[in-house]
Amino acid sequence: MRILLVDDEQELVETLAERLGIRGIEARWATTGDTALERIDQENFDLAVLDVKIPGISGIDLHKKMKAKYPGLKFIFMTGHGSHDDFTAGSAETGTDYYLLKPVNIEELIDKMTKLMTQ
Repeated sequence: MRILLVDDEQELVETLAERLGIRGIEARWATTGDTALERIDQENFDLAVLDVKIPGISGIDLHKKMKAKYPGLKFIFMTGHGSHDDFTAGSAETGTDYYLLKPVNIEELIDKMTKLMTQ
């Protein structure tokens, strides 16, 4: 499984990528929407984990752009801001039920990734 982690907190995505790598999951990361779009055009990913709030572009808008180009790509959202109700509104728009609140629990992330990839 190859995943792309997108969050403006570089330390967070670097750490998540490292911890996933230890568990045999290949992970790349980006800290901006533009970098994420470049990476997704250059590499093949099965899944993207997107922060809901990214400077310059929202995770919801980034999702729309990625999904339009790569319809088979799967998504999980994470947020450190907002509530379950905020995510519910956004998930209705994106059609995903997978989200995590920060700080992200690595085992919960892996569980959601595994469930999503088997659907």
